[in-house]
Amino acid sequence: QVRLEESGGGSVQSGGSLRLSCAASRVTYYTYRLGWFRQSPGKEREGVASIASYGSTKHADSVKGRFTISQDKAKNTVYLQMDSLKPEDTAIYYCAGEYSRSAYYSSSLRPVDYSYWGQGTQVTVSS
Repeated sequence: QVRLEESGGGSVQSGGSLRLSCAASRVTYYTYRLGWFRQSPGKEREGVASIASYGSTKHADSVKGRFTISQDKAKNTVYLQMDSLKPEDTAIYYCAGEYSRSAYYSSSLRPVDYSYWGQGTQVTVSS
């Protein structure tokens, strides 16, 4: 069973930066997609950024030019660099993963495309 653990959340002022990390353990698969999602009270979970094992990435329009997803395959870790943060970025951020031994995965911002989820990390941006 794959385990995902997020870190790096916290509180920051508007315009500031944070970097989230998601470490995956017990990974025995060869292909995957990894994503970052966020959810604030009263809102649905939304996709923020995604990266596939072959390198394709996707970012939500609301974060393009401000957030960047990247990965370190040797460490089984995916990152979300968040710059120019805004109060509306305040949410719990979740890491998600989908794995296979043979399937080809493209990046995806749809929660239904992921089977494994971390516990989430809080990001709070104050004005």
